[in-house]
Amino acid sequence: MGSKRASEWGLQLFFVGPVLLFFVVIMVIPFLLGMYYALTDWNGVASTVNWVGLDNFKTIFTNDPDFWSSFWFTTKFTVVGIVLTNIVGFFLAYFLTKGLKLRNFMRTIFFMPNVIGGLLLGFIWQFIFIKGFNTMYELTGWSFFGLPWLGDAATGFWGIMIVFVWHTAGYLMVIYISSLTNVPSEVIEAAEIDGANRWQMLRSIIVPLIMPAVTICLFLAISWAFKMFDLNLSLTKGGPFKSTESVAMNIYNEAFQNNRYGLGTAKAILFFVIVAVITTFQVRLTKNKEVEA
Repeated sequence: MGSKRASEWGLQLFFVGPVLLFFVVIMVIPFLLGMYYALTDWNGVASTVNWVGLDNFKTIFTNDPDFWSSFWFTTKFTVVGIVLTNIVGFFLAYFLTKGLKLRNFMRTIFFMPNVIGGLLLGFIWQFIFIKGFNTMYELTGWSFFGLPWLGDAATGFWGIMIVFVWHTAGYLMVIYISSLTNVPSEVIEAAEIDGANRWQMLRSIIVPLIMPAVTICLFLAISWAFKMFDLNLSLTKGGPFKSTESVAMNIYNEAFQNNRYGLGTAKAILFFVIVAVITTFQVRLTKNKEVEA
């Protein structure tokens, strides 16, 4: 009996051990080191590390307006981003689960932006905003194309938002499609017989039945929007005058541009806690609204 149990443990260790080892080396150890460096004034290069305790966190709360400005920008971006990307992703899925002849082709087209890396995608859209829109403005004279899309705080926000929604909505579309196809047809048919219109079926039947997908999509959208860095770097670099600087870019600049790695890590730890609390609350809230078919 003991040898059988040892054999089972050995088999589990054989399959799980390498994954657990890489997880500890790549995730756990760097996270613990980050917590340590958040309490120091290390500049990322020097061999000496001075312990400063909670001074970095005090600096963030009392003498770092740029961080809170970037946090406010990121919060607005996240709220608008999760609403738009989920609405677009859901309605793309809703229409592409109908009997359209080209629905498989269209699914592929809408998902393709997600395959392209965010940094490369940002540089492509930077060219579109600067060169492409300028050309369209000269040809059509439409003021929409003549706006300073990446040169102004307001239009810069919406410029990044357009690319973010275009990049992420296709991924959420796939999740919503998988959930919509599992909605029992008997329930839909019964609602139609009872005289329910499309809006009533959508609001009272379809959405409650796909709440597990909504939970996942909201979680992903919140995570993507809060951590948004590559689009920010490639489109506006946080400008003009840091008006479109995300928290991720602020942390990057603090650690690697200003060479204040300890302070940058403290910001990252604080940001991690805030995002963890928000996503935990969101998951618990939407989980309670899930129903069974």
